[in-house]
Amino acid sequence: MRLLFAIKSLALAGGGAERVASEVAGMLARRGNAVMMLTFDRLGYPPFYPLDPAIERIALGIGDVARRTGKAEALRRIGAMRRAALRARPDVAIGFMHSTYIPLGISLLGTGLPLVASEHISYDHYRGRPLQAGLLRLAPWLAQTITVLSEAVQAGFPAALRRSMTVVPNPVALPGARADVAGSERGPRILLAVGRLEPQKDHAILVEAFARIAGDFPDWRLRIVGEGALRPALEAQVLRLGLEAKVELPGAVADIGREYAAAQLFAMPSAYESFGLTTAEALGHGLPVVGFADCPGTNELVRGGVNGLLAAGQDRTTALAEALSRLMASPRLRQELGARGPASLEPFAPEKIADLWEALLSRIAAGDRRGRGG
Repeated sequence: MRLLFAIKSLALAGGGAERVASEVAGMLARRGNAVMMLTFDRLGYPPFYPLDPAIERIALGIGDVARRTGKAEALRRIGAMRRAALRARPDVAIGFMHSTYIPLGISLLGTGLPLVASEHISYDHYRGRPLQAGLLRLAPWLAQTITVLSEAVQAGFPAALRRSMTVVPNPVALPGARADVAGSERGPRILLAVGRLEPQKDHAILVEAFARIAGDFPDWRLRIVGEGALRPALEAQVLRLGLEAKVELPGAVADIGREYAAAQLFAMPSAYESFGLTTAEALGHGLPVVGFADCPGTNELVRGGVNGLLAAGQDRTTALAEALSRLMASPRLRQELGARGPASLEPFAPEKIADLWEALLSRIAAGDRRGRGG
């Protein structure tokens, strides 16, 4: 098949959807499909996550990908995407994230080229964002199907959208190395969190919870890997709590595997997740995970008392601090829970996810106007 993937940017310090777009495109290219990757980045951009050399890159170079898109810029991008798609003539186009699949769908109107809209966030993101929610409702009219990452995430969308959705989870490759969850006698122990510094991830509650227990664990450090708009607020919070020597904010890191391997415990403080890719990666490295029991995405991957702990209670900060403290105090419990993490990811093996993508795209390329296979 000829496949045209599209995402706003791969040049910026990336998030989960960008990494998955690169991985899925690469998996399908290695299976012999002719794969193209369209972005709004400038020509010659170095991708933050590596792209398979077999993938043809189409960089439109329109606008500043680090800023919100204006109306005139959006119209220019729609026109450029239409011209690029007509030149490429893919069997299927795949747009990652609503910021791309909505304009891509509009650009394909009247071309006869089918579209898969790949959604990577739960509907909670759209609450309080009426413009984005309104544009999202166009998706069933623009795309043959909308992929979402789990049945639980699908259930959270309005019925009109659910009927157009197909569940395709993210791939999670198991690393060769495992984390030393007990920790060496020398050096600090690391409580790791990975994710964009945005409100959804709620790193502020993690910093607050860590502050409550940091005095009990002088050999532990909190390391929050990621970049985003909330960096100034988090830095100010760390200073206010007197945690400058205990909390690290290194920014985005390309070699994320090294971060997992060096940690002893993983925290996912998010209010909501669509899949929890970093949670899955932590489990794959044999790290026990602490998250919230009411967080979609987290509560599908983490099984309390099996491969991690799920905090619950009205006082979320206290609940999180207690769960973290329990594991920080017990190397044996960290080892027991961490050892069960890799096996829990078997349903997300890359080959299985590649099979799902290839089957879905083959059906759509063959003329199935919905492409849904359950």
